[in-house]
Amino acid sequence: MLKSIEITTTQNVTIEYGLARLRDRGLAWFIDLVIVLVGYLILFQFLQALSGGLLTSESGWVIVAVLMPFLAYFLYNICFEIWNIGQTPGKMLMGTKVVRLDGKDPEWSDVVLRAVLHLVDSLFSFCVIGMVLIKTTGKSQRLGDLAANTTVIKIQDAAQYQFRLQDILSISTLDNYQPVYPQVRKLNEQDMIFIKTVLGRVQRYPNPAHEAVVEDLVTHLMPILEIDQRPGNRMEFLKTLLRDYIVLTR
Repeated sequence: MLKSIEITTTQNVTIEYGLARLRDRGLAWFIDLVIVLVGYLILFQFLQALSGGLLTSESGWVIVAVLMPFLAYFLYNICFEIWNIGQTPGKMLMGTKVVRLDGKDPEWSDVVLRAVLHLVDSLFSFCVIGMVLIKTTGKSQRLGDLAANTTVIKIQDAAQYQFRLQDILSISTLDNYQPVYPQVRKLNEQDMIFIKTVLGRVQRYPNPAHEAVVEDLVTHLMPILEIDQRPGNRMEFLKTLLRDYIVLTR
Protein backbone atom coordinates (compact mmCIF):
# COMPACT_ATOMS: atom_id res chain seq x y z
CA MET A 1 0.00 0.00 0.00
CA LEU A 2 1.31 3.45 -0.91
CA LYS A 3 2.17 5.53 2.14
CA SER A 4 1.04 9.13 2.24
CA ILE A 5 1.96 12.28 4.09
CA GLU A 6 0.05 15.41 4.99
CA ILE A 7 1.82 18.75 4.57
CA THR A 8 0.39 22.04 5.82
CA THR A 9 1.46 24.87 3.55
CA THR A 10 2.31 28.42 4.60
CA GLN A 11 -1.27 29.37 3.57
CA ASN A 12 -2.56 26.92 6.22
CA VAL A 13 -3.83 24.48 3.59
CA THR A 14 -3.27 20.81 4.39
CA ILE A 15 -2.45 18.72 1.34
CA GLU A 16 -2.10 14.95 1.21
CA TYR A 17 0.64 13.49 -0.98
CA GLY A 18 1.53 9.93 -1.81
CA LEU A 19 5.12 9.15 -0.81
CA ALA A 20 7.35 7.87 -3.58
CA ARG A 21 7.96 4.14 -3.47
CA LEU A 22 11.45 2.79 -2.96
CA ARG A 23 11.28 1.37 -6.49
CA ASP A 24 10.50 4.78 -7.99
CA ARG A 25 13.23 6.49 -6.02
CA GLY A 26 15.71 3.77 -6.93
CA LEU A 27 14.93 4.01 -10.63
CA ALA A 28 15.16 7.81 -10.53
CA TRP A 29 18.55 7.52 -8.82
CA PHE A 30 19.76 4.99 -11.41
CA ILE A 31 18.61 7.16 -14.33
CA ASP A 32 20.41 10.18 -12.89
CA LEU A 33 23.54 8.11 -12.27
CA VAL A 34 23.55 6.84 -15.86
CA ILE A 35 23.12 10.39 -17.19
CA VAL A 36 26.05 11.63 -15.08
CA LEU A 37 28.34 8.74 -16.03
CA VAL A 38 27.56 8.92 -19.74
CA GLY A 39 28.02 12.68 -19.75
CA TYR A 40 31.28 12.37 -17.83
CA LEU A 41 32.66 9.66 -20.13
CA ILE A 42 31.87 11.74 -23.20
CA LEU A 43 33.55 14.78 -21.66
CA PHE A 44 36.54 12.72 -20.52
CA GLN A 45 37.09 11.25 -23.97
CA PHE A 46 36.85 14.71 -25.48
CA LEU A 47 39.43 16.13 -23.05
CA GLN A 48 41.61 13.06 -23.53
CA ALA A 49 41.65 13.66 -27.26
CA LEU A 50 42.49 17.34 -26.79
CA SER A 51 45.32 16.59 -24.37
CA GLY A 52 46.83 13.85 -26.49
CA GLY A 53 46.48 11.16 -23.81
CA LEU A 54 47.86 13.31 -20.99
CA LEU A 55 44.95 12.48 -18.66
CA THR A 56 45.93 8.82 -18.45
CA SER A 57 49.70 9.24 -18.56
CA GLU A 58 50.10 11.46 -15.49
CA SER A 59 49.28 9.99 -12.06
CA GLY A 60 47.93 13.32 -10.84
CA TRP A 61 45.42 13.47 -13.68
CA VAL A 62 44.40 9.87 -12.99
CA ILE A 63 43.41 10.81 -9.42
CA VAL A 64 41.45 13.79 -10.73
CA ALA A 65 39.73 11.60 -13.32
CA VAL A 66 38.64 9.16 -10.59
CA LEU A 67 37.30 11.87 -8.27
CA MET A 68 35.55 13.93 -10.92
CA PRO A 69 32.49 11.62 -11.29
CA PHE A 70 31.68 12.10 -7.60
CA LEU A 71 31.90 15.86 -7.97
CA ALA A 72 29.84 15.74 -11.15
CA TYR A 73 27.12 13.69 -9.44
CA PHE A 74 27.15 16.07 -6.49
CA LEU A 75 26.77 19.18 -8.66
CA TYR A 76 24.23 17.49 -10.94
CA ASN A 77 21.80 16.91 -8.08
CA ILE A 78 22.29 20.38 -6.64
CA CYS A 79 21.85 22.23 -9.92
CA PHE A 80 18.76 20.35 -11.07
CA GLU A 81 16.96 20.30 -7.71
CA ILE A 82 17.48 24.05 -7.30
CA TRP A 83 16.72 24.96 -10.92
CA ASN A 84 13.80 22.54 -11.33
CA ILE A 85 12.35 22.92 -7.81
CA GLY A 86 13.05 19.46 -6.41
CA GLN A 87 13.29 17.42 -9.59
CA THR A 88 16.25 15.93 -11.44
CA PRO A 89 15.71 14.37 -14.90
CA GLY A 90 15.40 10.97 -13.22
CA LYS A 91 12.75 12.24 -10.82
CA MET A 92 10.87 13.88 -13.68
CA LEU A 93 10.77 10.61 -15.60
CA MET A 94 9.56 8.72 -12.53
CA GLY A 95 7.05 11.40 -11.52
CA THR A 96 8.64 12.15 -8.14
CA LYS A 97 9.67 15.37 -6.45
CA VAL A 98 11.51 16.57 -3.35
CA VAL A 99 9.36 18.61 -0.96
CA ARG A 100 9.94 20.15 2.44
CA LEU A 101 7.75 18.98 5.29
CA ASP A 102 6.75 22.55 6.10
CA GLY A 103 5.15 23.01 2.68
CA LYS A 104 7.84 25.28 1.24
CA ASP A 105 9.95 24.56 -1.82
CA PRO A 106 13.42 23.18 -1.06
CA GLU A 107 15.99 25.93 -0.54
CA TRP A 108 19.57 25.76 -1.79
CA SER A 109 20.82 24.79 1.68
CA ASP A 110 18.37 21.85 1.80
CA VAL A 111 19.44 20.70 -1.64
CA VAL A 112 23.15 20.92 -0.80
CA LEU A 113 22.63 18.99 2.44
CA ARG A 114 20.70 16.27 0.62
CA ALA A 115 23.40 16.06 -2.06
CA VAL A 116 26.22 15.76 0.50
CA LEU A 117 24.48 13.00 2.42
CA HIS A 118 23.46 11.32 -0.85
CA LEU A 119 27.07 10.24 -1.13
CA VAL A 120 26.65 8.39 2.18
CA ASP A 121 23.13 7.14 1.50
CA SER A 122 23.90 5.67 -1.89
CA LEU A 123 27.38 5.77 -3.37
CA PHE A 124 29.55 5.02 -0.32
CA SER A 125 27.17 2.48 1.24
CA PHE A 126 26.07 0.77 -1.98
CA CYS A 127 22.55 2.19 -1.35
CA VAL A 128 22.05 0.05 1.77
CA ILE A 129 21.66 2.96 4.21
CA GLY A 130 19.28 4.82 1.92
CA MET A 131 17.09 1.79 1.22
CA VAL A 132 16.82 0.80 4.88
CA LEU A 133 15.86 4.29 5.99
CA ILE A 134 13.35 4.83 3.18
CA LYS A 135 11.63 1.55 4.06
CA THR A 136 11.66 1.98 7.84
CA THR A 137 11.05 5.67 8.49
CA GLY A 138 7.47 6.89 8.71
CA LYS A 139 7.94 9.55 6.05
CA SER A 140 10.27 7.52 3.79
CA GLN A 141 13.28 9.69 4.57
CA ARG A 142 16.91 8.81 3.93
CA LEU A 143 19.72 10.55 5.82
CA GLY A 144 19.64 13.56 3.53
CA ASP A 145 15.89 13.93 3.98
CA LEU A 146 16.10 13.63 7.76
CA ALA A 147 18.79 16.31 7.90
CA ALA A 148 17.06 18.68 5.46
CA ASN A 149 13.49 18.04 6.73
CA THR A 150 12.39 16.85 3.29
CA THR A 151 10.92 13.78 1.65
CA VAL A 152 10.11 12.60 -1.88
CA ILE A 153 6.52 12.45 -3.09
CA LYS A 154 4.84 10.82 -6.06
CA ILE A 155 3.23 13.50 -8.21
CA GLN A 156 2.02 11.27 -11.07
CA ASP A 157 0.15 8.50 -9.34
CA ALA A 158 -3.49 7.55 -9.08
CA ALA A 159 -3.02 7.51 -5.30
CA GLN A 160 -3.30 11.28 -5.30
CA TYR A 161 -7.03 10.68 -5.73
CA GLN A 162 -7.55 9.17 -2.29
CA PHE A 163 -11.35 9.20 -2.51
CA ARG A 164 -13.30 6.84 -4.75
CA LEU A 165 -16.86 7.20 -5.93
CA GLN A 166 -17.63 3.91 -4.20
CA ASP A 167 -16.89 5.59 -0.86
CA ILE A 168 -20.15 7.54 -1.02
CA LEU A 169 -22.75 5.86 1.15
CA SER A 170 -26.45 5.42 0.53
CA ILE A 171 -26.37 5.89 -3.22
CA SER A 172 -29.86 6.15 -4.67
CA THR A 173 -31.16 4.98 -8.04
CA LEU A 174 -33.40 6.54 -10.68
CA ASP A 175 -36.27 4.54 -9.19
CA ASN A 176 -36.23 6.48 -5.94
CA TYR A 177 -34.22 9.63 -6.68
CA GLN A 178 -34.78 12.52 -9.06
CA PRO A 179 -31.46 14.18 -10.10
CA VAL A 180 -31.35 17.89 -9.41
CA TYR A 181 -28.63 18.72 -11.94
CA PRO A 182 -28.89 16.30 -14.91
CA GLN A 183 -26.31 18.43 -16.75
CA VAL A 184 -23.71 17.04 -14.35
CA ARG A 185 -23.05 14.43 -17.05
CA LYS A 186 -20.90 17.07 -18.72
CA LEU A 187 -18.30 16.29 -16.06
CA ASN A 188 -16.15 13.18 -15.95
CA GLU A 189 -15.17 10.79 -13.18
CA GLN A 190 -11.91 12.59 -12.45
CA ASP A 191 -13.86 15.83 -11.97
CA MET A 192 -16.14 14.12 -9.48
CA ILE A 193 -13.24 12.57 -7.60
CA PHE A 194 -11.72 16.03 -7.32
CA ILE A 195 -15.01 17.39 -5.94
CA LYS A 196 -15.14 14.53 -3.43
CA THR A 197 -11.56 15.23 -2.43
CA VAL A 198 -12.33 18.92 -1.83
CA LEU A 199 -15.34 18.00 0.30
CA GLY A 200 -13.25 15.59 2.32
CA ARG A 201 -10.52 18.15 2.94
CA VAL A 202 -12.99 20.82 4.04
CA GLN A 203 -14.72 18.45 6.42
CA ARG A 204 -11.45 17.24 7.87
CA TYR A 205 -9.67 20.60 7.98
CA PRO A 206 -12.27 23.37 8.23
CA ASN A 207 -10.45 26.66 7.69
CA PRO A 208 -10.84 29.82 5.57
CA ALA A 209 -8.38 28.59 2.95
CA HIS A 210 -10.35 25.43 2.22
CA GLU A 211 -13.63 27.35 2.29
CA ALA A 212 -12.17 29.67 -0.35
CA VAL A 213 -11.33 26.61 -2.47
CA VAL A 214 -14.99 25.53 -2.26
CA GLU A 215 -16.13 28.98 -3.37
CA ASP A 216 -13.73 28.94 -6.32
CA LEU A 217 -14.85 25.44 -7.28
CA VAL A 218 -18.52 26.43 -7.24
CA THR A 219 -17.70 29.53 -9.30
CA HIS A 220 -15.89 27.36 -11.84
CA LEU A 221 -18.69 24.79 -12.08
CA MET A 222 -21.61 27.19 -12.49
CA PRO A 223 -20.96 28.20 -16.14
CA ILE A 224 -20.02 24.64 -17.09
CA LEU A 225 -23.32 23.35 -15.71
CA GLU A 226 -25.24 26.40 -16.94
CA ILE A 227 -26.34 27.38 -13.44
CA ASP A 228 -27.28 31.06 -13.15
CA GLN A 229 -28.18 31.36 -9.46
CA ARG A 230 -25.39 30.71 -7.00
CA PRO A 231 -26.30 27.86 -4.61
CA GLY A 232 -26.93 28.99 -1.07
CA ASN A 233 -25.27 26.00 0.58
CA ARG A 234 -22.06 25.34 -1.34
CA MET A 235 -21.24 22.05 0.41
CA GLU A 236 -24.72 20.61 -0.18
CA PHE A 237 -24.52 21.71 -3.80
CA LEU A 238 -21.30 19.75 -4.33
CA LYS A 239 -22.72 16.71 -2.52
CA THR A 240 -25.80 16.86 -4.75
CA LEU A 241 -23.60 16.94 -7.85
CA LEU A 242 -21.85 13.80 -6.65
CA ARG A 243 -25.14 12.02 -5.98
CA ASP A 244 -26.62 13.09 -9.31
CA TYR A 245 -23.52 11.98 -11.23
CA ILE A 246 -23.49 8.53 -9.69
CA VAL A 247 -27.21 7.96 -10.22
CA LEU A 248 -27.07 9.13 -13.84
CA THR A 249 -23.89 7.36 -14.95
CA ARG A 250 -23.74 4.07 -13.12
